[in-house]
Amino acid sequence: MKNEKKNNNISFLLLILIFVSTSLITLKTLKKVKIQDIRISGSELFSQNDLVRNSSLKFPIRLILINTYFLEKELKQNLSLKNISVNRELFPFGLKVKVITRTPIAYCEKIFNDEKILGFVDKDGIFIDKQNADKKNVNKLTLQIFGWKEKFQKTLSEILIFQEDYEFELVKITFSPNGFLTVEEKDLKTIFLGFNPNLLNYQLQIINNLKNEYKKNNFSKKIDNIDLTDPNKPKIKVFKP
Repeated sequence: MKNEKKNNNISFLLLILIFVSTSLITLKTLKKVKIQDIRISGSELFSQNDLVRNSSLKFPIRLILINTYFLEKELKQNLSLKNISVNRELFPFGLKVKVITRTPIAYCEKIFNDEKILGFVDKDGIFIDKQNADKKNVNKLTLQIFGWKEKFQKTLSEILIFQEDYEFELVKITFSPNGFLTVEEKDLKTIFLGFNPNLLNYQLQIINNLKNEYKKNNFSKKIDNIDLTDPNKPKIKVFKP
């Protein structure tokens, strides 16, 4: 009987502890998150206020009401981030935010609502707003991109990744309003690539081959432009004084 009574007392105490713990957790989740309760790691580029300004949440807000998946998606897009994780925490109370920024590899200009917006792109062809870019190495960038649009990201990324492994050195990439692609190489000058992204890999290989020829022979005539819109029939126009 004594053992049974002892076991009943222990069970009762456990129930009380569970009840108290559950109540505390519930109260914590109902507590409102303030701006100072946001803890950021991974980059010193963004402040607590930056995160709040670039989300649709109105702080202070109850912890239980924060949809972390939606908040991650929103901040990733608005801050041009490579990745972000947002976790709700009870101890210490608040939001734990870890950000991974994008690395600029070229200057970039895009048109939005008839206004020119300056920024950068990373190797994925993603536009990075000027205020959201890590600028510690941007003074070394030599490539400029004009006419950026979201629909050109894949094409742009293919060019940037291809160039990393080959000999040519692009200094300018331009997309016209209707999508005509032109690039400028340091020695080969202006190169017309046209509208067809399916030809791009072939065109880039031709550019690389021409650059290798240039380095071997150092063409006696100065190149004005190269037309690769039909890569099977490349046309080289030389400069005539």
